[in-house]
Amino acid sequence: MRRSKLESYEAILEALIKKPLTTDSIAYETDMSCVVIKQRLDSLLKNNLVEERDSDEETVYAITEKGMAVFKTLNFQKYLEKVANTLRTMDDALEVIPKMSRYDNERDKV
Repeated sequence: MRRSKLESYEAILEALIKKPLTTDSIAYETDMSCVVIKQRLDSLLKNNLVEERDSDEETVYAITEKGMAVFKTLNFQKYLEKVANTLRTMDDALEVIPKMSRYDNERDKV
């Protein structure tokens, strides 16, 4: 399944939480092509969510505090969506249970 831009940004930020990585390492961690990674990194750099660092003859990318805050916000939003879905499921179940009980009672009478 293809990722949305937001999902790819989130995946990159998540990969960088652990430690700074090269473009190739980010591509491996996120299962995205280097071309897409470079495009997304450009945007993340412009918005100060990621920063470039020079390390042993190669450039690595690290998440910034602002990037960490954005990532945490996105994760919290996903958590709230899961809670809302669970509540909807429970609400549906609470509607079905009385109907099933009435059906069982009527069936037992016959």
